[in-house]
Amino acid sequence: MKLSLQREHLLRPLTLVAGVVERRGSLPVLNNLLFEVSETSLKLTGSDLEVELQAEVTPLQVIKTGNVTVPAKKLLDICKSLPEQAELTLELEEQRLLIRSGRSRFTLTTLPAEDFPKVKDADFDSSFGLPQARLKYLIEHTAFAMAQQDVRYYLNGMFLELDGNTLRTVTTDGHRLALCAQPLDTQVQEERSGVIIPRKGVIELSRLLEETETPVTLALGRTHMRAQLNDYLFTSKLVDGKFPDYERVIPRNGQNVMQGERQALKQVFNRTAILSNEKYRGVRLILSSNHLQVLANNPEQEEAEEQVSVDYHGSALEICFNVSYLLDILNALDSEHVEIALSDSNSSALIQDAGGGAAQYVVMPMRLS
Repeated sequence: MKLSLQREHLLRPLTLVAGVVERRGSLPVLNNLLFEVSETSLKLTGSDLEVELQAEVTPLQVIKTGNVTVPAKKLLDICKSLPEQAELTLELEEQRLLIRSGRSRFTLTTLPAEDFPKVKDADFDSSFGLPQARLKYLIEHTAFAMAQQDVRYYLNGMFLELDGNTLRTVTTDGHRLALCAQPLDTQVQEERSGVIIPRKGVIELSRLLEETETPVTLALGRTHMRAQLNDYLFTSKLVDGKFPDYERVIPRNGQNVMQGERQALKQVFNRTAILSNEKYRGVRLILSSNHLQVLANNPEQEEAEEQVSVDYHGSALEICFNVSYLLDILNALDSEHVEIALSDSNSSALIQDAGGGAAQYVVMPMRLS
């Protein structure tokens, strides 16, 4: 195996593919990337047995074809350290990879390509396309509410639901819920169905997507999902579980509706958060006619109080929320004005852009003490 290519042609694909590699994998070969050199291209594959990413790179020149696996992090660090526009020559000699660039020379140990565990071809029930920017929007507006290492394993990921000509993403950690919907350009002729993409799969897929109208094709099956975009092929195992009925969680009867400026509320919550309890992060919201008072305190008997004008004509209300959840939502929303609908001090709040929007957020209240 021998080929030459420019640093810039290799760096981004190498960075993305190396991102899925398990740093301390149980199998030594999982610390490596699979190199497959054909007469016209170089295919890089990284895997952790749950997520696999394959990138295709067009070299400047292929002198000899061949396959091998090479240490992902070391190769990436070498590539990053070389000067811009550097030309690299990669050659396999006696099961070692020789990397030459200018006066630099590196030798890396390798493992046989046959040892690399590629994802088996899976059956996919549905396939559809949409612009990358639209899928990225869905992920960015909901990913923050995924659970982390929850014993309810089906919460440690994102529910991707296909419903006619609508694609939804839903996440929840049991204390809050995020939902976002975007239209598909074509009607998918199938019954409403959904899959759960694991947390790592969501994060790595988001890194691949760009803010462009360039299409990405998604294929969904019973055990795997696959995304094809540009020169990348991304495959992820699915979480085998039933996602909660999210529609039952969304409150529909919040008669006390507050509207406020998103930036002003962010500043108020950021300041009060400084003196909130570091563990529970609770802040108290006291609503009265066109007025919101935000209070926070901590075990050191320190207190913060903020006042802000809002548009509110409901009954006087006092409720407590985790301020981190509120800030996550305000950072995700698009409009300059936000709307919070409440029923009473013990019911969940529905938060969205004023006048509605593509995303909706539900936050459970904390117990007032």
